Amino acid sequence: MIADPAEEFKFIKPGEVRTRFAPSPTGFLHVGTARTALFNFLFTKKNQGSFVLRIEDTDKERSRPEYEKDVVESLKWLGIEWNEGPDMEGPFGPYRQSERKEIYKKYLKKLLDEEKAYYCFCSEEELEAERQYQLSIGEAPRYSRKCAGLDKATVKKCLKEGKKSVIRFKLDGRKVGFEDLIKGMLEFDTSLMGDLVIAKDLDSPLYNFAVVVDDFEMKISHIIRGEDLLPNTPRQILLQEALGFNPLKYAHLPLILGKDRSKLSKRHGAVSISEYKKEGYLPETMVNFIAFLGWNPGTEKEIYSMNALIKEFSIERVQKGGAIFNVKKLDSLNGFYIRQRKTEKLTEFCIPYLMEKGFIVPQAGQEEFLIAQNYNIPATGEGITFEKLQKIIGIYQERMKKLSEIIDLTHYFFEGKLSYDKELLKWGEMGDRETDKSLDTSQKILSKIKEVNFTKENLESRLLEEAEKIGKGDRGVLLWPLRAALTGEKASAGPFEVAEILGKEKTLKRIKEARELLNG
Repeated sequence: MIADPAEEFKFIKPGEVRTRFAPSPTGFLHVGTARTALFNFLFTKKNQGSFVLRIEDTDKERSRPEYEKDVVESLKWLGIEWNEGPDMEGPFGPYRQSERKEIYKKYLKKLLDEEKAYYCFCSEEELEAERQYQLSIGEAPRYSRKCAGLDKATVKKCLKEGKKSVIRFKLDGRKVGFEDLIKGMLEFDTSLMGDLVIAKDLDSPLYNFAVVVDDFEMKISHIIRGEDLLPNTPRQILLQEALGFNPLKYAHLPLILGKDRSKLSKRHGAVSISEYKKEGYLPETMVNFIAFLGWNPGTEKEIYSMNALIKEFSIERVQKGGAIFNVKKLDSLNGFYIRQRKTEKLTEFCIPYLMEKGFIVPQAGQEEFLIAQNYNIPATGEGITFEKLQKIIGIYQERMKKLSEIIDLTHYFFEGKLSYDKELLKWGEMGDRETDKSLDTSQKILSKIKEVNFTKENLESRLLEEAEKIGKGDRGVLLWPLRAALTGEKASAGPFEVAEILGKEKTLKRIKEARELLNG
């Protein structure tokens, strides 16, 4: 006997929108799954409803605690919050399917008692032989219902003997139609599907059955999910009808495609949300980018905060066709958000990357670090303050597209002696002698400037004046060899900013090393 659920409705408002995000913890949270979570969250918040996180861990072999942890942490990092879930109390829990076996068993027995479901004892070999025969005569493969007419005594005997079986739901072979909030009116012919396996046994429900029970028990009103799950919808509607459940509203999101318009995969650059975080994408970037994978506000505006998305989001503006995943657009968007960050905060974000690479070592209890020169060699004892780190990050804030790039952009500040080809020092058609002469000029000018005056503005004033003279309008004659000597890079920040941060002693040391390389 199924308990009357009316008492439970006191926990929800009449007509309240209730959605759920129900990931399987069989892998890390990826972009497509994260988009499903985001669209459910935005739709629910826009309608002042309740958003439920449910962990669908019925796949015992593939479900892992570390994957569930990744899902939870990734959602929180993105700023997607839920009202009910496995980490909090809620009126319709538990919120892990593995903890809901008794609930499923109750409904499985109901279907069996009402002869809407039955035990099937056919072996895999029998089923495969049946499938091959149907294909050979041009029919769509579907189960023949061989076991549907078994009497109760035979079923009881087979179960007692431990004969391997599954529980099948009788599909009534009719057309099932429903109004999809994105795709419009859809219709499916279930006569082509065959009776659905809904459980391995009373203690082991399968996806299509468990999700129908959970959605009813948790009072879900709207199902927003990827269109790859669309074929399951008619089956689930028939299960809802058989169990006497209220119909739900569905919205199936378009697929996310690569630039070649094939289904998005790792070869297109798509990775898990935690990997994007590790690479140095900001959460507001990911939210903004993911929101536009299949949704458009109908305006030219492309930059949205989470609050703005909640305000503007509507299911009606979700497109029917596939959404293109554009890595260049993602990088560009992340660069925008990096530029909006205060340099102090951006420096805090970058410090873990510098530490992981071994460039700096924190000193306990102090806002100062030791420079660990030449990659993980023990720190030399030379200190570098947070303020100086801010200056280093600051000169590349405009260029960074993701935080992990800070390693390649700034490595020369933390290394001892730089390693590069001497040809890098030469500007245009300059030879060794002309390049050495240029560096000698810079060395003489800089050696006369006091440490206290070794600032970007002062360096720029003194060097530009000389650059105009010796280069006859071509500043590169003086400035290129100097910049290359200080950074060892073909492209970098300007020599004035770099020299100020390096300081007088290191700047002169690197000029000297560059001249030795030229004349060596």
